Amino acid sequence: MNIRAKELSKIYGSGENRIIALNKADMEIRSGDFISIMGPSGSGKSTLLHLLSGLDHPTSGSLTYDGKDIYGMSDKELSAFRRQRIGFIFQQFNLLPVLTAQENIAMPMLLDKKQPDIAYLNELADLLGISKRLTHLPHELSGGQQQRVAIARALIAKPDIIFADEPTGNLDSKSGGEVMEMLQNIRGKMGKTLVIITHDVRIARMADRQFVIMDGVVTENPVRS
Repeated sequence: MNIRAKELSKIYGSGENRIIALNKADMEIRSGDFISIMGPSGSGKSTLLHLLSGLDHPTSGSLTYDGKDIYGMSDKELSAFRRQRIGFIFQQFNLLPVLTAQENIAMPMLLDKKQPDIAYLNELADLLGISKRLTHLPHELSGGQQQRVAIARALIAKPDIIFADEPTGNLDSKSGGEVMEMLQNIRGKMGKTLVIITHDVRIARMADRQFVIMDGVVTENPVRS
């Protein structure tokens, strides 16, 4: 799946209160890319991710997935598109506290009125090292284990692309390193496109393509070999 953002902008307020959160961003994300987007707090990183993934609408500009303008879809169509084609991983794990790890993983499928592929769910659990934790509630899991459950949930619908917003932000350095290693392994084994928002230089440099955003302006850095 190829994604093309053209002059994508997001502006809040007007007059003296006008804030340009994203200023005419041009990006192309090719199938299989591993992209990092880095910038300080308030630079527009999360705004960019929310627009690229269809979680928010731009003030101007266009965004196409394989040539189709997703902002031309109805809200219902766009919600279904996100559930079926896009996986999300956030800094806050966003697990439902009353559901087991397995139930949390299966939730996107159930929201689409489908039954999860249990064999595939178990494959993900094995790959992420949480097979023995599937019957546990979130409060019974460590932070690293909760994020692994969140990764499995992002992958359960077999999406084309994974967007991760500071996926290691709530983890210690050891757990964060393990999560990044797993994301890289999954991307390689399953051929997923991966876009990571981060403020960590070490994580940003793991990517094949590295972007920087500053004051709403997006630029791609050449990757040193």
